[in-house]
Amino acid sequence: MIERLKKLFGLGPKVNYPELVQNGAIIVDVLSKAEYSAGHIKDSINIPVDALRNNLYKLKDKNQPIITCCASGMRSASAKSILKSNGYTTVYNGGGWSSLRNKIS
Repeated sequence: MIERLKKLFGLGPKVNYPELVQNGAIIVDVLSKAEYSAGHIKDSINIPVDALRNNLYKLKDKNQPIITCCASGMRSASAKSILKSNGYTTVYNGGGWSSLRNKIS
């Protein structure tokens, strides 16, 4: 049970986010449109978490690494779960967009 929670919230082994991005990972920001307008990671894709299921077609390659982010990490954890349950194989919860931006720059 604890291991499942760790995985869900991205608390497992340390992830090398700069390497993932360098190797073509997509950053999916699941903030609302208004929140995204107020600040986001350059070149990230904005798909609000409540619209993610209806916009999976925007993420064509299910084997391409995806990093989800939001304001704090809660919605990005939900987004990771949605993506994994729809067959996306390599999904990481990047947590809050601001801290993720610092990790990849």
